[in-house]
Amino acid sequence: MKLILKETINSLGIIGSEVTVKDGYARNYLLPQKKAMLATPQNRILLEKEKSKFDLQIAKEREAAEMMAGSLKNVVCKISGKVSDEDHLYGSVTVRDIISALEAQDIKIEKRMVLLKEPIKALGTYKVPIRIYQNVEPEITVEVVPE
Repeated sequence: MKLILKETINSLGIIGSEVTVKDGYARNYLLPQKKAMLATPQNRILLEKEKSKFDLQIAKEREAAEMMAGSLKNVVCKISGKVSDEDHLYGSVTVRDIISALEAQDIKIEKRMVLLKEPIKALGTYKVPIRIYQNVEPEITVEVVPE
């Protein structure tokens, strides 16, 4: 089903974009929550009239995301873990551990924003990208140290 988004949804797209989603997702979530509208010719004309309003909102969202990215650029997360005698890490460092370490520094981000491809299984320093907005992905430094 083709829809026009009324607000930015990270997993789908930005406000005003036309997306194709499964019928159930559209009928049961997006349309009742008024997060999207059907992509009909009338709604496309309405979208063109409100295009400047959407562009202004996109600019505000991007500006806020870039400000947050600037504050995240120099963030260093220290995560300590139990290690064996040969400095092998027991377990691994996951997205949840990174979020907890950031919350300790009063930085609030959501789980889906951390782009960790696979859990960290060794001591060392790693660069982990954080997706704040479309094409705004600053990297934070994660240091895994022994306890």
